[in-house]
Amino acid sequence: MAATWVTEAELRLSLGIGSLYSSEVVEEVCQSAQNIVSGYLWKNQQYNSAHSHIVGYGTLYFDTPHDYFIGQTVTVSGNGATFNGSKTITDISAYSITFATTHSTIEPIHPTNPFGTVAGTDYVSYGTVPEIRESSLMIATDIWQARQASNAGGISPDFQPSPYRMGNTLIARVRGLLANHLSPNGLVG
Repeated sequence: MAATWVTEAELRLSLGIGSLYSSEVVEEVCQSAQNIVSGYLWKNQQYNSAHSHIVGYGTLYFDTPHDYFIGQTVTVSGNGATFNGSKTITDISAYSITFATTHSTIEPIHPTNPFGTVAGTDYVSYGTVPEIRESSLMIATDIWQARQASNAGGISPDFQPSPYRMGNTLIARVRGLLANHLSPNGLVG
């Protein structure tokens, strides 16, 4: 990921831990928070469920119609080395995109498990949005506190202290900050 939404220095200052812990451990928590928040945000990407290839070309298939166009450059990931990377679309249908690859064989359509990702250009730099950065810091703080104390303040349904703090309320605590940026594709029900 290009930019860190919560820096090591910010998390150290927020937690008051100074230099007690290694940079590697603190950075891992910062990156985890960013990954969690990022998964809920609206981005110019779709998930492909299958792929196929012929000599020199690969095709990715989607379960829903896509908005990509011929000539557009997309970043493909989670599809294997010959598909992954920056690709320029050469052909489309409502449910597929095709681009040049280094394939030297023919392989029929087969599932991509887990789904691969196709990302177009994003027009929002979430690392500069204050509420995204704040929510990332809050999530990082929760992750840190859950790592450090076996009873990090979680309460089970029977009102007994619980050692597990990282439950389904993790995002609920920051949803107000993220509300204007949540992906409509993830809002089901």
